[in-house]
Amino acid sequence: MTRDSKAWRWIGFLIALVGVGFPYWQLPPELAGLPRALYGPGLVAVGVIAMLLRAFGTGRFLTLWLLIALAVPAAVLVRIAMDTLRHAPPAGAPVADMVVAAALGLGASLVGMLVGSLFLLRSSRRPK
Repeated sequence: MTRDSKAWRWIGFLIALVGVGFPYWQLPPELAGLPRALYGPGLVAVGVIAMLLRAFGTGRFLTLWLLIALAVPAAVLVRIAMDTLRHAPPAGAPVADMVVAAALGLGASLVGMLVGSLFLLRSSRRPK
């Protein structure tokens, strides 16, 4: 598998999803209120994954930014689905939680993409 392989994008998405989701999924419902529940290593993981994918030239800026940012609302969606299956009361309003998660994901991913772009500028490896 080469750096140009589109599989790296999806591998990065899955790593970011687990990185941000695993700590969030483990929280009890009373502590799962957004945005505070997502602050911490999970959002850092999203930024680092975005930075690495961009620095290694695995794709275009906008594509990678949006894909990795999507990991945060996807993690919240998984939590909502898990709470629904367990018949647990939701931690907040699902629509508001998705909006907050999307904003946090876009912000964390943007920071990572910008830092990764700085590394990519110094590289001869640019995406097509």
